Amino acid sequence: MRIPIEAVAHETLPWIPRAPEMYSRAEVERQTGPYEATVTVGIAEWNAPVNAEDAADIEDATRRLVAFDDHAQRRLGTGSPVLGPMSAVLLRTESASSSQIEQLTTSAKQLALAEIDEGAKSNALTVIGNVRAMEAALALSADITEDSILQMHAALLRHQAGSEQEAGRYRQEQVWIGAGNAGPRLAEFVAPHQNRIPAAMADLIRFIKRQDLSVLAQVAVAHAQFETIHPFVDGNGRTGRALAQSILRNKGLVGSTAVPISAGLLVDTGRYFAALTSFREGDAGPIIREFAAASRIAATTGVQLVDDLVTELDESRSRMRGIRADAAAWKLLPALIGQPAVNTSYVTDVLGFGEMAALRALDSLVERGVLAETTGRGRNRVWEHRGILRVLDEYAAQIRRMIPRG
Repeated sequence: MRIPIEAVAHETLPWIPRAPEMYSRAEVERQTGPYEATVTVGIAEWNAPVNAEDAADIEDATRRLVAFDDHAQRRLGTGSPVLGPMSAVLLRTESASSSQIEQLTTSAKQLALAEIDEGAKSNALTVIGNVRAMEAALALSADITEDSILQMHAALLRHQAGSEQEAGRYRQEQVWIGAGNAGPRLAEFVAPHQNRIPAAMADLIRFIKRQDLSVLAQVAVAHAQFETIHPFVDGNGRTGRALAQSILRNKGLVGSTAVPISAGLLVDTGRYFAALTSFREGDAGPIIREFAAASRIAATTGVQLVDDLVTELDESRSRMRGIRADAAAWKLLPALIGQPAVNTSYVTDVLGFGEMAALRALDSLVERGVLAETTGRGRNRVWEHRGILRVLDEYAAQIRRMIPRG
């Protein structure tokens, strides 16, 4: 069943390859001439004609997201020192899944090492940019504006080599997806001309600020419209999924955690991208259903992830019996949920321990089998909570097993 929304239009513009000497004469000839650029249609006044079946689907998915958020708070307690780190690791999980949609994969260990400036995996460093964008999305969620979206994008690309100059600014050039490095004439999707971005983004913000829509449908449609506007040279998909988190928080649907919706979208990226195409062709149904399905996957797998992490935390506590209640090791333990690989710089600079207190805490946790020192060096050592890393990698493997084969 269709959920109608006005299809995009197109405008004909001229194209001449900007560096013809870089391409063959045949390619230059193919890419010289008129091309069709997308023209987005305003959605600020869209009347959201959702049918009864889809309305029930959205309501069910919404209920599950709320239940997931409540479950995390029940397991941990709203005043728990673990709730912050748990939110951090869920946010990092969401960031990793969002990046994997863009073929950027990394392990939980490499991501944790990149957070403390250890290791040198380029994908992990790129995913850290996505973590920063997600953090900005939640921090700025109280008032979603064009400026807050620009700040999300700036956080995403600030440390991505080769993209620093584009961080936090709308593109000043035509972009497209698909064949044709020399031009857009054969592309699968040609984004709107750069001059149309400000008006389109202003309309999107008006849509996001509406209070009369089902939140999950609003998130899905806002995300699809953002991806159609494609306002940046790079990082549109990751910024758009960070924006989805910001809207969920802004509307009060979830409050204590980041929801790993990208893990649900990752299960069938072909269907997700096809849904974006359907949206552009005038049917919002597929993308709304994708977000509903992704929300159910996020809620179900997220509950298990929270439970598995709490189990690891409880196991660590049992190993620490007999350690003095005021010992620094107890203060370090909750932080390991959100940062399962640490060095002395992290413990002193981020957690505020003195150097000797940090070393005593780390040594105590190693003696009890909670942490393992992994470098074998006398200096620049790194300690890991292998149980937490294992849980995070098992979660990623679970999502991969859900991806259709063939």
